Amino acid sequence: MAQAARLWVDANVILRFLTKDPSAMAKRAAKLMEKAESGEVTLLVSPLVLAEVIWVLKSFYHYPILDISKVLLLFISAPGIETFERELIIRAIELARDKIVDFADAYLALQALRQDETVCTFDETDFKRLPAKWVLP
Repeated sequence: MAQAARLWVDANVILRFLTKDPSAMAKRAAKLMEKAESGEVTLLVSPLVLAEVIWVLKSFYHYPILDISKVLLLFISAPGIETFERELIIRAIELARDKIVDFADAYLALQALRQDETVCTFDETDFKRLPAKWVLP
């Protein structure tokens, strides 16, 4: 049996699938997701792509973080979807949702915490709510 093709999926494909906008691209993205679900392809999703998806959904589409987190947690757990450091990504999405901070900041904080290292940032507001040690430059 041949191994399914492995495709690194870009944020724009995920966004078309989730927003169903524009319609023609959304249909193509949905067909790709069906292929992933059936095992024809495996879609690889990087944390950087997820950060972009979250940013666009929040800033352009004005979706609430609760809705974004619910949909993305389901998406990255779907058959045919693989993510680098899945558990860390799940924790970062949940932390971003619970603490109302940017996903990228939550992900960075969890990376630093896991390594017992410190984040250097100007973003005092978000990092005061996150579990990692941090310092100002």
